[in-house]
Amino acid sequence: MATIPSPVYDTDHDMFRDSVRKFLEVEALPHHLRWEKQGQVDREIWTKAGEQGFLCPSVPEEYGGVGADYRYHAIVCEEVARVGLSGIGWSLHSDIAVPYIQRYGSQEQKDKYLAKCVSGECIMAIAMTEPGAGSDLQGVKTTAVREGDDYIINGSKTFITNGQMADLVIVVAKTDPSQGAKGTSLFLVEAGTPGFSKGKNLEKVGMKAQDTSELFFQDVRVPASALLGGEGQGFIYLMQDLPQERLAIGNGAIANAEWLIEQTVAYVKDRKAFGQSIASFQNTQFKLAQLHAEVTSARVFLDRCVELHVEEKLDTTTASMVKMLATDLQCKVADECLQLFGGWGYMWEYPVARAFADSRVQRIYGGTNEVMKMIIARDLLMG
Repeated sequence: MATIPSPVYDTDHDMFRDSVRKFLEVEALPHHLRWEKQGQVDREIWTKAGEQGFLCPSVPEEYGGVGADYRYHAIVCEEVARVGLSGIGWSLHSDIAVPYIQRYGSQEQKDKYLAKCVSGECIMAIAMTEPGAGSDLQGVKTTAVREGDDYIINGSKTFITNGQMADLVIVVAKTDPSQGAKGTSLFLVEAGTPGFSKGKNLEKVGMKAQDTSELFFQDVRVPASALLGGEGQGFIYLMQDLPQERLAIGNGAIANAEWLIEQTVAYVKDRKAFGQSIASFQNTQFKLAQLHAEVTSARVFLDRCVELHVEEKLDTTTASMVKMLATDLQCKVADECLQLFGGWGYMWEYPVARAFADSRVQRIYGGTNEVMKMIIARDLLMG
């Protein structure tokens, strides 16, 4: 298929992408169906990825990373999504959770955790969502009350990616509920801390190889040193870091859509109906032409957003736009491509079926696409 060369990536990035792709083909793809049945990936895939430098590439060399920019994160995210490896929670770990320690962690916290995050020895999760608070982070009810040199955390979280496997969780809690968003703080809570328990691995419509959990905190006592950054600064930190999360979601969405089109083009050329290949029908040609044009356009916008982010110029509104457009398009591509596969597209053994199920959550997490529209509209009409 004709593609527009990206001005964002150079030959070094291409070599890195090739190494990630080959690694996934050998170490991950053969195990994906088994991972779906067991509800999570093998922990070994994390340590193997750590050995290859695929986790947290932007972490500085002093902590075991390589100090690379976001483009290397984007490549890993895209290669995982490209082949539908929806169980691998590297993006949540590398693109979303670990950067909080990099940016806001104390020297003690960085020394204690970053090298282990890079090696895959420490898997991270971030606990924002609650049973009664999803995209509205101001509605968080979990509390952290100061008691001497400690904080006592109480509350529950749900839909937490990497929840079962996580060794370290960033917990969003209210240190001063009377202050609303200004009373929100972040805490680092280790698995095994008394009072911190993991609920069941949630059974989802898609992303069946991804461990997604409920987390419970009952009188969890953590030292004051577990506070991440300043008390009452948590909401500000979350808002500052959400653009990268939404960009990463966009990276995965477009890469997956591109791959689905490739898979569908190959299928319709081979599949026959009424004595001729499905590819010869005008409906097939027009559907794929339209999807290819839309995904190519979205790729150009996505790459520009990556470029802006590397330059530290990606704002919240633009990140919201790329997340919304990319995930809406991913779902459209999955639906249209499944239709071209016919009955076989509805069979779980075909990647297009799993992509159809996996893609739906993309429009929900990282902030629903309705919230993205609110952010865009607010900037457009009142900014």
